Amino acid sequence: MLQSMTGFGNADTGSEFGKISLDIKSLNSKTLDFNYNLNPIFRNIENDIRTILLNSLKRGKIDLKINFKISGHNFSSHLNHDVIKSYIKDLKKINSGTDMEFLKIAVTLPNSIENNRPNLDKKFTEKIKKLVKYAVKELVSFRVQEGKSLEIDLLNNLNLINEKLIEIEKLAPERIQSIKQRIKKNLGKLKVEIDQSRFEQELIYHLEKLDINEELVRLKNHIIFFKKTVNEKQLEKGKKLIFISQEIGREINTIGSKSNNLLMQQIVVEMKNELEKIKEQLLNVL
Repeated sequence: MLQSMTGFGNADTGSEFGKISLDIKSLNSKTLDFNYNLNPIFRNIENDIRTILLNSLKRGKIDLKINFKISGHNFSSHLNHDVIKSYIKDLKKINSGTDMEFLKIAVTLPNSIENNRPNLDKKFTEKIKKLVKYAVKELVSFRVQEGKSLEIDLLNNLNLINEKLIEIEKLAPERIQSIKQRIKKNLGKLKVEIDQSRFEQELIYHLEKLDINEELVRLKNHIIFFKKTVNEKQLEKGKKLIFISQEIGREINTIGSKSNNLLMQQIVVEMKNELEKIKEQLLNVL
């Protein structure tokens, strides 16, 4: 079973301090990349949140946002008059202006406003971590559903490549005979004496260079390996499938360059088109 890297999860709860809501989303990425948007009050459990994400999500660009609306009776702030007056006094020494202008600057400087935030006890922080785990579970569930759709599309595209491979196998014997006849016909037009034994040797050498049986066998094996990997129990399979698709592409390209047959080359183009679809989809597979 495949898992997508795209997903979304959310959770919310009430508390004695106010309402808490959490949103988490993920997009495709080569590595695991975190982006937090946390209220400063949660900084003391940031490492715990990171551990939860590391253990559950493995790969992707993860955006996490916790909204915490503290109710009025749990939060208060007041101006630090002495600090503000000191700032204004110092500002007047270095520049001219009105008291109002200096006041606007002073209240933005450190320690001008004192905030009394609630102290979060262990019980409350455990509640936050439980909320994160729930949202992550929702995200993973979303990823699994997306993965099922991706798996269907990938295998459909792969089966189309396999069907095209069978078409090429049917054309291969006829193609060899056609090449033989064309060479003999062109040679006959020259009206010269030839060493028949040497001619047969050169013909065999030429046809061996155009032979695609090895490429067809390897392509079949890569397709089987791709399907086997999709069905593996391990979670992270996206990178492995990308490597296999690259090998599939190499065999298809070699078949195209050796084909020397218009119909076969057209089939190869169709195979490449299906492979490109697979590669695009694999960018979003975990």
